Amino acid sequence: MPSPAHIHPVQHRLLDRSAKEALLGQHGLVVWMTGLSGSGKSTIAIALERALHERGLYAVVLDGDNVRTGINNNLGFSEADRSENIRRIAEVAKLFVHNGAVVICCFVSPTVAIREQARTIIGAADFHEVFIDTPLAECERRDVKGLYAKARAGEVKDFTGISAPFEAPPAPGIRIATQGRSEEASSSELLNYILPRITRS
Repeated sequence: MPSPAHIHPVQHRLLDRSAKEALLGQHGLVVWMTGLSGSGKSTIAIALERALHERGLYAVVLDGDNVRTGINNNLGFSEADRSENIRRIAEVAKLFVHNGAVVICCFVSPTVAIREQARTIIGAADFHEVFIDTPLAECERRDVKGLYAKARAGEVKDFTGISAPFEAPPAPGIRIATQGRSEEASSSELLNYILPRITRS
C-alpha cells in the first residue's frame, strides 16, 4: 500500500548509517532467533547482549513477550496477526540496524514464509537467521511458562509445536543445539558467530 500523500520521509536528510556505525565502532545487523517456546531463545539473547556490552558493543533485544505487551498488544495469534506481528517487529529491527545497532530478535516465527517476510523487510545482507534447536520433548519438560500443559489441555489454541506447526529453517546462518548444554556454551557459540560479522576493520 502506498504511503498517504501527506507523509514525506526524511531519511535522506538524516545522518547515514556509516556515520552511526563509525561512532559505535561496529557494524549493525539483525540476529533473528527462531525456535520453539522454551527452546532458550530469550536466555541466550540476554547472555549475548551482556557479552556484547562487556566488549563495548551496542545491542538491543526485541523479545516476543515484551513486544506483545507493548507495540503489538492489539494482536492475537491468528495467521494474519502472527504475520502482522512479525512485520512490525521487522520494521522496528530495520530502524535499529540502520542506526548501527546489533538487534537480537527472539520470536518463535514458526514458518519459513514468515521468516522470509522478516528477511525481505530487513534486507538479506543484515538478516542472520539463528535456529535454537531444542527438541519438543525438552521444551515441554522445561515448560517455564506452563504453556505446553495448557496447550495439551486445549486451553491454548494454535500453539506452535502442539496444535500449530513449526517449520525448522532449512539453511540457517547457524544452528545451536541446546539440549544437554549450558547457557554459557550456547551463548558463546552464538557470540563467536556474531563477532566477526560486526567487527569493523
